[in-house]
Amino acid sequence: MATNIGMMDSAYFVGRSEILTWINDRLQLNLSRIEEAASGAVQCQMIDMTYPGVVPMHKVNFDAKTEYDMIQNYKVLQEAFNKLKIDKHIEVNRLVKGRPLDNLEFLQWLKRYCDSVNGGIMNENYNPVDRRIKGVKDRNPKGSQKIPKSLQTNNVHNPGSGDTVGLDKASGFRQGKTYAAAGGTNSSREVQALSEEIAALKLSMNLLEKEKDFYYGKLRDIEILCQTPELENIPMSVAIKKILYAADAKESALAQAEDFLSQFTTAEAEAEAEAGAEIDA
Repeated sequence: MATNIGMMDSAYFVGRSEILTWINDRLQLNLSRIEEAASGAVQCQMIDMTYPGVVPMHKVNFDAKTEYDMIQNYKVLQEAFNKLKIDKHIEVNRLVKGRPLDNLEFLQWLKRYCDSVNGGIMNENYNPVDRRIKGVKDRNPKGSQKIPKSLQTNNVHNPGSGDTVGLDKASGFRQGKTYAAAGGTNSSREVQALSEEIAALKLSMNLLEKEKDFYYGKLRDIEILCQTPELENIPMSVAIKKILYAADAKESALAQAEDFLSQFTTAEAEAEAEAGAEIDA
């Protein structure tokens, strides 16, 4: 089962939206941000779905919040990689920090890998919700561990689970809208207008997604440049990484980066002044 895939560059053009849709559809989750997959649990279950039985799901903690618990999940993933002879280094220290760029890149690789196995065809007999819940129960047979709602369902119809409430509500909503439209004298025009509006919105979303991916690619190039051994410790690279890795999305890290550069420039000027004074003396 040895596998050593040379990932094509095209794999890294897959956007966040597509990655999240891939995860949510396959694992019946409801992730809205890439960072929510930083614990490593999602990656473990993706491999479990691709190679059923290889990952001991009772060791996977979907409720991991601390770096220690997240690291344990990545250890489980690394063990699975070793069993499958998947030659892929996992940057655990970066991933557990929840940095969007690092996690997106790893998930892009994972999608490319999973799609390469059996043509990316999903295992219809694999129930991701049941598999997660069984893992939680097996981890603690006494049942004292509460099963989070997020592991039970993604509030969408779960095939094979008998839970059709979400689907029925959605269907009812669609039927109601259709009925209302049919009752009007201009129903055909209204439907056509709505269809055109939806098509325009989809086009707009696609354009925005491409634009976002375009700028993400530039940011990734800058990050790679700043991580090269020759440049990673120079002040400008450090300042740029402060901006790239800022965790607070509400506040700009520009001021912090500028302050760092200012301190370095001041210290450098003082050092030059001292050196000049010594020469004059």
